[in-house]
Amino acid sequence: MRLDGSCQCGAVRFSLRSAHPVPYQRCYCGICRKTSGGGGYAINIAGDARTLTVEGGAQVAVYHAHMRGPDGRDDISTAERTFCRVCGTALWLFSREWPDLIHPLASAIDTPLPQPPSVTHIMLAYRPAWVRLDARPGDVCFDEYPAQSIADWHRQQGLEAKE
Repeated sequence: MRLDGSCQCGAVRFSLRSAHPVPYQRCYCGICRKTSGGGGYAINIAGDARTLTVEGGAQVAVYHAHMRGPDGRDDISTAERTFCRVCGTALWLFSREWPDLIHPLASAIDTPLPQPPSVTHIMLAYRPAWVRLDARPGDVCFDEYPAQSIADWHRQQGLEAKE
């Protein structure tokens, strides 16, 4: 499925192909919540990094999150969180650990996305008390990351996009 996205002010537009376009996974980690999660979580989907095209690339900025390591030291994430330098809209995440993938934020996608049959709530160990967990029958919850990948979830649900 082709996904078209943009920032709020229109300075950045992008597109990519995705076989896994259902926005089913809500991440409650502090990084996602603070950089893009107005509701207390962010929803990332997966796309093919080789197909990413960007208009307005000069307005794209990258942020590498600061993380507290297990030893108490401040570490810098290798993941690139991209955003529009004009309006601040969070756009996508890229990590060199998974070079074939781009993770656009569902909130930046303009293409109508399919509604998920259920939601996977991840990183709940980092959810602040003010964030209401709206888990419904069929949803699954994880304190950290599930073993199941985005691609595996789509396959299990029979929801891979047809090209």
